[in-house]
Amino acid sequence: MVLFAGACDTETGPPEPDPTGTAKNPVNLSFLAYGPEEEVAAMQSTVDKFNAETPTTKVKLVQADDADDVIDRLTSKTPPDVYLLSQRDLAEVSKRGLNQPLEELLDSRGVDFGDFYKRDSVEAFSLDSRLQCMPYGVSPMVMYYNSDLIDWETMKEKGLDSPATHTAWTLNQFAAAAEFASSRPGAKGVYIEPTLEGIAPFIYSGDGQLFDDQTEPTTLALSEESSREALVKTMDILRSDKLTLTPRQLRKESALSRFKKGKLGMMAGYRNLVPELRKTPSLNFDVMPMPTLDTNTTVGDVSGLCISAEPSSVSAAADFIVDMISGESVARVAEAGYLVPSNNEVSEGEAFLQPEQRPAHAEVFNRSVRDIVSPPLLDSWADLETAVHKPLYKLFYNRVLNLEELTEAIDEASKPILENQDEPSATPTE
Repeated sequence: MVLFAGACDTETGPPEPDPTGTAKNPVNLSFLAYGPEEEVAAMQSTVDKFNAETPTTKVKLVQADDADDVIDRLTSKTPPDVYLLSQRDLAEVSKRGLNQPLEELLDSRGVDFGDFYKRDSVEAFSLDSRLQCMPYGVSPMVMYYNSDLIDWETMKEKGLDSPATHTAWTLNQFAAAAEFASSRPGAKGVYIEPTLEGIAPFIYSGDGQLFDDQTEPTTLALSEESSREALVKTMDILRSDKLTLTPRQLRKESALSRFKKGKLGMMAGYRNLVPELRKTPSLNFDVMPMPTLDTNTTVGDVSGLCISAEPSSVSAAADFIVDMISGESVARVAEAGYLVPSNNEVSEGEAFLQPEQRPAHAEVFNRSVRDIVSPPLLDSWADLETAVHKPLYKLFYNRVLNLEELTEAIDEASKPILENQDEPSATPTE
């Protein structure tokens, strides 16, 4: 158990004891969170409950604009004591010594990592063989579909290839669904963002690789034979003007807007789309896993709760995290509709599944978690996406596709970013 704010004895003397609050003089903690207003409001309610039940500690929730803003605030003169972090920023945070490992703190407080938390999310926040942050949300990318434009029973009656259940489906069935939706006047079949994140599930499912090395990548691997073969099959669907939206159509109206208006059959996304889609009562939508080429795979949006390197009180911060990950607290936030809880008890219960609301098959999110392929920890995923944007955009929209040339161009564009990655290393403060 970590009992001191400092890492070790320094030239100025031993570390000061960890502050202990009293009812008259409580420890003050700041908690930095981000997300949609409704979700942050739910987090605020959990903070309020904690404050009411813990007179020796007072937590103030501060809302960040987004995940990038969290990083900016962590490096400011007044970093938060506890914060919500996107897993994609873990390498940068750990390398810069902005957090401290949690496993001993949480283990000493009776947190059971066995059957209560999704193993994939625990592994996602582990670095240097230590748990750096406590998994909070783990949302897999799934395929949203308009169940009016894509009616599986009607497709079956017409002899079209369609999935038997919502547990898995093939790329051919995905293509058939896109064609079926596109047969409706004014509708298109599917939209996938022209990004690495957008194509990653298809590459991984076709037994390809996005990077040349999962631990210390030096280049993307789209030009490798297995990756290119997966792209050949996938782009045959995603480049079809009949099935997908053109750049001109997207400039006029976004894919999300078209989906909400019943003019788009399918689009990939995370759980945070659900509340937005529910705002259109006439929209009948559901979810499927990402389509399968060879194996069931997807990517995920994973978040965790972290303690800063020098919080006001390590013990108070750890106590607060334990409260935030409790079933009652997580359920309160899950009810807002945005979160796929890492807590299995909550994710398998009504607070998350919400059986009276769409999507009808919310369990697809839970099943797809096990199929998440976590990318290497990079200093900046955004920089990589920016570097490869032009050739990747051409992969989707060039009139004539030279797959070999473009995949090689994408890989080359990635090298200056990936070759300059510093090896992430945790700097625990124990």
